[in-house]
Amino acid sequence: MNQKITRQMTIEEIFSGFPDKSQKLSQELTNAGLNCVGCHAATWETLEAGMYGHGFIDSQIDELLQKLNTILEEVVDETTITITERAARHFQKVLESEGKKGYALRFGDKPGGCGGFEYQLDFSEKALDTDEIFHSNGIEIHVNKKMKNRLMGSEIDFLDGLNGSGFKVTNPQVKGSCGCGNSQSY
Repeated sequence: MNQKITRQMTIEEIFSGFPDKSQKLSQELTNAGLNCVGCHAATWETLEAGMYGHGFIDSQIDELLQKLNTILEEVVDETTITITERAARHFQKVLESEGKKGYALRFGDKPGGCGGFEYQLDFSEKALDTDEIFHSNGIEIHVNKKMKNRLMGSEIDFLDGLNGSGFKVTNPQVKGSCGCGNSQSY
């Protein structure tokens, strides 16, 4: 990939320039302490100016840029749907605590949110005739065949931190996402 994120780009330029990576980029910005990703200032203020305004120094800006550009270089397998090891471990713990050991993960989306669609994660006792079945890190993932094309290449992760915990989906099919990070369009 030739294009990289630079200090001179605004948050808006970052998200509009790399919509297929926007969820991971948004999470990395939030992890760095830039919790105002949906802020109106992001439309005109450069990443560098915003970080200086939040008290960051050059080495911290360089470190964040390196992390953001590493995300851009990640290769996505668009022939499957995966769950990270961390998310699989957490899902197994949830299954045990809910008395649903042996269940699969149902993954899908539905119309909603300001971006057009919201992801859905649920328990699935057994696959339906209308499902495609994926396997990743010991987890069986059930996806309705009608949703499959929108979800191919998705990676389900689990993040646990001060800025929020929960399952996060990265989907290369996304063409745009909302500032809140909860919905997307294809």
